[in-house]
Amino acid sequence: MTRFRSAAAFILVLGWLSNPLLRAAPVDAKPPTKQPAADMAELIRLYGIDYGSVSRFYELPWSEIRLDRMEKVITEWQERLNAVNFDALDQQGRIDWLLLRNKLTSESARLSLERRRLSEMDELLPSRKAIQDLEQARWRMEPVDIQKAAGAISGISDQVKKLRKRIEKEKKEKDPAKKDSGKPPKSPGEQSDPKDDSPGRDDPKPASEAMIKVSPSLARRTASAVGDVRNTLKSWSGFYDGFLPEFSWWMKKPDDAALAALDDYSKWLREDIAGLKGGDEEPLIGDPIGATALADDIAAEMLPYSAEELIAIGEAEFEWCEARMKEAAKEMGLDWKAALAKVKTGYVPPGQQDSVVLDEARRSIQFLKDHNLVTIPPLAEEIWRMTMLQPDAQKTMPYAAYSGPNMLVAYAKDDMKHEDKLMSMRGNNRHFMHIVVPHELIPGHHLQGFMAARNRAYRSAFSTPFLVEGWSLYWELMLWEMNYSRTPEDRIGMLFWRMHRCARIIVSLKFHLGKMTPTEMVNFIVDRVGHEKLGATSEVRRFITGGYSPLYQCGYMIGGLQLRALRKELAPKMSDRQFNDAILMQGPIPIEFIRAALANTPLRRDTKPTWKFAGAQP
Repeated sequence: MTRFRSAAAFILVLGWLSNPLLRAAPVDAKPPTKQPAADMAELIRLYGIDYGSVSRFYELPWSEIRLDRMEKVITEWQERLNAVNFDALDQQGRIDWLLLRNKLTSESARLSLERRRLSEMDELLPSRKAIQDLEQARWRMEPVDIQKAAGAISGISDQVKKLRKRIEKEKKEKDPAKKDSGKPPKSPGEQSDPKDDSPGRDDPKPASEAMIKVSPSLARRTASAVGDVRNTLKSWSGFYDGFLPEFSWWMKKPDDAALAALDDYSKWLREDIAGLKGGDEEPLIGDPIGATALADDIAAEMLPYSAEELIAIGEAEFEWCEARMKEAAKEMGLDWKAALAKVKTGYVPPGQQDSVVLDEARRSIQFLKDHNLVTIPPLAEEIWRMTMLQPDAQKTMPYAAYSGPNMLVAYAKDDMKHEDKLMSMRGNNRHFMHIVVPHELIPGHHLQGFMAARNRAYRSAFSTPFLVEGWSLYWELMLWEMNYSRTPEDRIGMLFWRMHRCARIIVSLKFHLGKMTPTEMVNFIVDRVGHEKLGATSEVRRFITGGYSPLYQCGYMIGGLQLRALRKELAPKMSDRQFNDAILMQGPIPIEFIRAALANTPLRRDTKPTWKFAGAQP
């Protein structure tokens, strides 16, 4: 045996050998003692380290090497997870095992979607692979042939020109006013063989002159990807410039020209093809993921429903809200749209929005204490504050949000257009804020985040909107049942947001199924919910731009319904406070797994979602 250099090294290796999670084991291995849940927590921690390390090292967006390597790490961890003796785990350990199983499956599906999107863009990305190959060679510390690299990079400007010409040709075909250029069209014999069409590759054959059809959504995505390719080139050249004496002599001109061409191309795709020029009236452009990817996401969230069934749940809840809205409006002696318009006039003068937030925060906290609904640690009550959202931020966040420890509050600013000021003030009136504040602060996101950081924090890797947003929505449902609102105006404020959450299910899922356009989404939210046009447009822009899960908007109301159903199921065994505290102890995981923890429902390695929670309103 090789002699260890120190006692510390011997102890380190001995510790490695004694940890069953760090050694390969057959699937049917039976350890002498039952594995505690802490073993799975450690396994999850190690997976996060591996995944993060590989992701950071192969930080090469839209590259095959990144996709291949990320898929490999997922496959390796699937094998490693399967080697764990599931039956030997306790209930929390089994939940953790299934959480990691779902995470790995979901990540694999996400990478497949990314591959499909790369294939859609690849023809439009000049010298993508050539630039990425140069950067990978630098990672491997291989000698660089600067003259050869200069030759490859110098052709990017011409590639961009040819791509723009082919895209513009398709645009002219669609536009009758531009179609007749006075030049006869090329005959088929004058065009290159489509097999030779290889922009972005080091191929000496000329690119095809065939036109390329680029939709606004593809143009938007490609503009971002071109920016990523440009940044890779800049990173590569920045490493050698000033380090290798001859680098600048060969590369300065080609590098400067290529970076400028890619910059201009990205801007042209974004502004001229996608129409995104940064103005107030820029078009709403999104990237639907389609029915198959949507079904994969729903399965990962442990929901035993199809997208169409979730839409039906949203529509049923929406009808219930409309009926309650009419009842509240009747108390005011108005129809519901007139009543809602009157409620919106209940905004405070400029400069007083912070006082509304403070008053509502104090009111909700006192209500929770008076009814013994949830534990509120004094520190959680102490450490929150407000931050005002600037007009640019309100383009995608027109109301309020939480970003610990800050509640982000929209307000009308002096440099906004007059009509936008009024829409911002109406959309954030005191009756709307009556439920928005507890949603964002206590008992909502602020308390939730405070407790999640202190209980099973490793489960943050599995964060789901169905618990994160569902928790705050559950409180909206619960406070409604407990007559938290004092006036019909406040009830209309609560119902407005509840209808909005129902609408989010309908419009976001229909968008990703290809059944609703962004304009139709805005119209639905304005006509059926009663939003201001500015707020509705901002909301839809956030829904469709792909910054987070396509199911995120669905998660609010569906998650709230799940928690409400679970509270009723466990009511004979737990008080409201015991139930609410217990939810906060489990971490941001799918609610069917929280149910398994609190109700001790049986779990197997092949567990699939089965819990049907949607039912009639109380």
